[in-house]
Amino acid sequence: SALLHDRPERIAPAVARLAGELRRDGRRVAVAYADCGTYGALDEVCRTEGLERLPGLHCYDLLAGPEAVQQLLEEEPGTYLLTDFLVGSFTRTVVAELGLDRYPELVGDYFAHYRRVVWLSEDPTPRLEAEAAAIAGRLGLPLTTLVVGRSRLERALGQLVEG
Repeated sequence: SALLHDRPERIAPAVARLAGELRRDGRRVAVAYADCGTYGALDEVCRTEGLERLPGLHCYDLLAGPEAVQQLLEEEPGTYLLTDFLVGSFTRTVVAELGLDRYPELVGDYFAHYRRVVWLSEDPTPRLEAEAAAIAGRLGLPLTTLVVGRSRLERALGQLVEG
């Protein structure tokens, strides 16, 4: 579940559990997560279970490349990154999960140290562009859009599935 990103300590146990279930059903398993904040716990599950996972620290690396993400964060450490998925699901995956729908006054507490929003767009559409602008507006931050496409992600997924 994408919601596991809100509680990265739950990713590795969830992957281990699901991988076991899928293997008992005779299925081949690959892990479509980068490290995603598990600090190596997911790698340990992958080693133990003989699984491969997507490379990188997080999905941002998969979309824009680790060098580009590092450069963005070095330019401005207070960068809040968005993907197309996050833009489209922000109300559910961020607002509701952080309780901002019930306690909007917490926006300042959660996002006080951010200075900008950077949207790593795979496929910018007018709807997503409007939603990304609304998110940045809600956070009171300027928005920068970088069109990164899907080629890196598609290549990594292909290598994962072929491997």
